[in-house]
Amino acid sequence: MNYFELFAMPVSLLPDKEILVKKYFELQRKHHPDFYSQADEADQREALEKSSLVNKALKVLQDPDLTIQYVLQLKGLLTDNEKYELAPDFLMEMMELNEKLAEEDSATFKKEVNELYNALYDAVKNIIENYYDSTASTENLLKLKEYYFKKKYLHRILDRMDD
Repeated sequence: MNYFELFAMPVSLLPDKEILVKKYFELQRKHHPDFYSQADEADQREALEKSSLVNKALKVLQDPDLTIQYVLQLKGLLTDNEKYELAPDFLMEMMELNEKLAEEDSATFKKEVNELYNALYDAVKNIIENYYDSTASTENLLKLKEYYFKKKYLHRILDRMDD
């Protein structure tokens, strides 16, 4: 059972936060280990596993990046620790951005990174906001995968800035 099935929701890149929270509390009332303290060991273990799964699912579905990652994994287009090769021109742009990190003031640098991020998002905005699992094309999912890895790269640069 995937996380969307667990929460009785359609696969989406932008799950409804209100429904998520409501369903989370419903599932926790049903599976929380505290409600199984008098049950036998097997039932306690099962409640703990289900409660843990519900917590993990909520964490993933509340985070847009983790949701994209999860959907790509469900579709078999992303594996753990995948070494995705980004285009050389993008990597060159990131190298230049890294050099600017040391040279520019943080406000100017953040503005430039945000502009780059916005351009990346604009390229997949329609895919993300209008995602329907039944009609999602492999081509669009691969665009989303590239966006996912490019965004991760930008996050690493911003993290370096905060160090």
